[in-house]
Amino acid sequence: MPKNELKQMREKMERTLTFLNGEYLVIRTGRAHPGLVSDIKADYYGTPTPLKQMANVSAPEPRTIMIAPFDRSSLKAIEKAILASNLGITPQNDGETVRLTMPELTGERRVELTRLLSKKAEEARVTIRNHRRDSIEVLKKMEKDSVISEDDLKKYSKDVQDITDEFTRKVDEAYKLKEKEVMED
Repeated sequence: MPKNELKQMREKMERTLTFLNGEYLVIRTGRAHPGLVSDIKADYYGTPTPLKQMANVSAPEPRTIMIAPFDRSSLKAIEKAILASNLGITPQNDGETVRLTMPELTGERRVELTRLLSKKAEEARVTIRNHRRDSIEVLKKMEKDSVISEDDLKKYSKDVQDITDEFTRKVDEAYKLKEKEVMED
């Protein structure tokens, strides 16, 4: 039973890390990445549709995102959706594709972004610690109900802490990687 609890806790922490990486993906760093726009929804025949479902989104150059719609009649809708999003980039429509050129980040904006990255990393760490606390409570209840011994409680609590430390390290690594990306050109 405790092994099952450890497995569930690990899965929850994996989801937390995946969520953090997804959050980091949409933070604009001055580098072009298709993930910045792939979830923006454009009006496609009356239905809000994510760009990744109606166009080929790529980054042919470090500061350029190119959106090539499968149906050219959707170019205007794509352009309108990008303007309506909070990207702050003006799309260029050449009749076949929409291009987005990422502006250079100012020093002030870089510092602002690192603060945001740090805040998101701390939120992930708090979530991971909450998963640890919940798992330890379950283990203590199991010990109280005589399902596991006091020695087992100590052993499993150590396992819980080891897994928590592992995921905290992964959050720190993801933060440092993204911070480096933000601070360099």
